[in-house]
Amino acid sequence: MKRSDNDTRTDHNRHETGGTAAGTVFGWVFRLLRGSLRRGSRQGGRAVVTGATTGTVKAVVACLGASATDATGSYDWIRDLAQRPSLASLRFYRFAEGGDLAYNGLGRVPDIINCHPDYVIVLLGDNDVLALISKKVAQFDHLTKHLPVQPSPEWYRENVQAIVRRLKSETKAAIALCSLIPIGEDPGEASPFQAEANRRIQEYSAILKDIAQEEEVSYLPFYERMHELILASPGRAFTSFDFLPFYRDVFRQFVLHKNHDEIGQLNGWRFHRDGIHLNSRSGKLLADLVQEFLSAGAGVDSPR
Repeated sequence: MKRSDNDTRTDHNRHETGGTAAGTVFGWVFRLLRGSLRRGSRQGGRAVVTGATTGTVKAVVACLGASATDATGSYDWIRDLAQRPSLASLRFYRFAEGGDLAYNGLGRVPDIINCHPDYVIVLLGDNDVLALISKKVAQFDHLTKHLPVQPSPEWYRENVQAIVRRLKSETKAAIALCSLIPIGEDPGEASPFQAEANRRIQEYSAILKDIAQEEEVSYLPFYERMHELILASPGRAFTSFDFLPFYRDVFRQFVLHKNHDEIGQLNGWRFHRDGIHLNSRSGKLLADLVQEFLSAGAGVDSPR
């Protein structure tokens, strides 16, 4: 018996709804596990990586972002920086939650201002891209991130520019915008989802560079460095977004005690844990770029 178009649409909607529900549960479970591991490492709602004791702090570094900054299923590049001897006089604060868009980051700016930062590192935009190219992510964000409008490049620019302008007007911090984390490791166009992700990540990174130039703040070319590595050694395509593999990787991390590199290898990635989040190779590259920025004003050594 031939299935009707209505039957097909019903199955598709049921699949999308199931994926969104799975993603919501995943978010709750991961936050619970992450919170149990970080208990005692938060002050006033801010996760703190202590790179210096209170009496020896020479500068405060505020890091605004999403899962890569919160270290939610991603290599902890902030802890990496805090443990480097040349950065021992710096204290790092995180202002981030997994899944955050630039709009959510804008809502965290008052807390950043209140910590009186000397430096602010902004890494936001991958979730804006995913919400644009994946219906599952868009539905998940609508439920959990309370977005007032449909994500778009124009709205992304508006939010990032508002972040920068408020930080400039209400702090004395040196500000750096990081270009985005590539999604997937195939620079080609064989996979429609991967090709669209490539195009949008490049587009949004260009928006960041344009804002940095216009607002006269620093720009850290993380996307460009990663893209060079991917071009030199292409890998897997990220062909679609699904929440279920994240459940599997949470099990691997918290039950099997696999690290991000081991999980990435099991998933077939060279520079990612799962095609989206950082492993140590990409995470250390980001940390090096941030250290170069900090070394320009904090009197610390650049990475070798």
